[in-house]
Amino acid sequence: MKEAYENLLTRRSVRAYSDKPVPRETVAAIVEAGRYAPSGMGRQPCLFVAVQDPETVQLLSRLNAAVMGTDNDPFYGASTVVMVLADRTAPTYRDDGALAMGNLMNAAHALGVDSCWIHRAREVMDGPEGAKLREKWGISGDYEGIGHCILGYAAGEVPAAKPRREGNVLWI
Repeated sequence: MKEAYENLLTRRSVRAYSDKPVPRETVAAIVEAGRYAPSGMGRQPCLFVAVQDPETVQLLSRLNAAVMGTDNDPFYGASTVVMVLADRTAPTYRDDGALAMGNLMNAAHALGVDSCWIHRAREVMDGPEGAKLREKWGISGDYEGIGHCILGYAAGEVPAAKPRREGNVLWI
């Protein structure tokens, strides 16, 4: 139990990745942890799109950057992207998607893989290029992009934790 607790305290978002690929089996294990995230009424409204194809990773990066109005790589050179989509018909879909993203990042850390939550999945998937991708991937239904979980191995040191904000715990 102590190892799981330490994992929660030591996970950090990484924003610079080496070109070392994450093995498919490791990505599958990370995604499986995402699939086990809690969800409202056990509905499991999340869909996980694991992308390791370099051209598709580049396309998603370009689409994400376009939302920000830049041409910088918002995926920081990560070789793998797991996009979490959630079914909008579930009342708790955004919360469920956020929990799934958290499970992905914590599982990645437990398996020695670095990660970061990259936003703008909603804007990417709601746009015309996202519609083309949904069709190409055979995704039907009313899914909203919740986040891109980028995965890889840090190029350099993993950042240290920032000091925790004081005064944000109330004991009653």
